[in-house]
Amino acid sequence: MKGNSILKIAGMMALAIAFTGTAKSTMARQEKGDQASTESSHSMTVTGCLQKGDEAGEYSITDGGKTYGLRSKSVDLSKHVGHKVSVTGTMKPESSEAGEPAETNKGTKAKEAKEAGDISVGDLKMISESCQQ
Repeated sequence: MKGNSILKIAGMMALAIAFTGTAKSTMARQEKGDQASTESSHSMTVTGCLQKGDEAGEYSITDGGKTYGLRSKSVDLSKHVGHKVSVTGTMKPESSEAGEPAETNKGTKAKEAKEAGDISVGDLKMISESCQQ
């Protein structure tokens, strides 16, 4: 009878260990998924000269050799065109759309080809009324 109890306890411990390993593995996969979604859209600040974009309500800024498309529902970017500003917002990296051919001509879309991503601006701080250094 005593040996039978030991076997039951050992079996229960083995099940508990197996369950713990499975739970840890599932949690690790969920954390990696959370990281991937966070990395695809994250908060950042860029500083540069605010320029009017190609479309209505669209603006751009270049910082560190990268150009970012800017839009905002809460900040009136139009008041700061031609100013040196620092903008903070949520950045979504630029990605190629599936099935869209690569841009081959150097026409009006040349600026879009080097765009690093789009920023939904939540805050703007004016550095200078002009873009001159």
